[in-house]
Amino acid sequence: MVYNSETIEKEAVFEVARLMAAAARTAPKAKGIDNILTMIVDGGEKAAIADEMRRIGESGEGLASFVRDAGNVDASDCVVLMAVKDNPAGLSVCGVCGFGDCTAAKAAGAACAFNISDLGTAACSACAVASRHWIDNRLMYTAGMAAKNIGLFGVEIRMCYGIPVSARGKSIYFDR
Repeated sequence: MVYNSETIEKEAVFEVARLMAAAARTAPKAKGIDNILTMIVDGGEKAAIADEMRRIGESGEGLASFVRDAGNVDASDCVVLMAVKDNPAGLSVCGVCGFGDCTAAKAAGAACAFNISDLGTAACSACAVASRHWIDNRLMYTAGMAAKNIGLFGVEIRMCYGIPVSARGKSIYFDR
């Protein structure tokens, strides 16, 4: 049996996307509390993210990066999404977020700095996995915002990143 490069490379991208999700799951987290959610989308869900990115990008001045990034999402094999639930660390003394404690921060609607840091660590771990396997990727808050807007996670999330991935002869994320 013959396996052509397009089939082999697409399978490799999805395998690495799964490894990226696993890396996000096992990344270190504040107090060992896991508030990270992950998923991989392609097909209609990927198209819905790109459509929402275009809608955002066309809605106002200075948002052209959303339209540009939507083209990258369209051209990608899939998108690895990771989000963080809004679940403050529950520390009585902290102040990292700018408030005296988690109760005051939650009352003000502030994001827990530890939750956001955990998401960043998870995203960096995922991108490192892609890089180690020579799979092109680009960390995008624009794709994450669109995924959050369309409610892909089905639960309340504080923040989301999207990482489109692909394997081509030249990175589709390079000449932007």
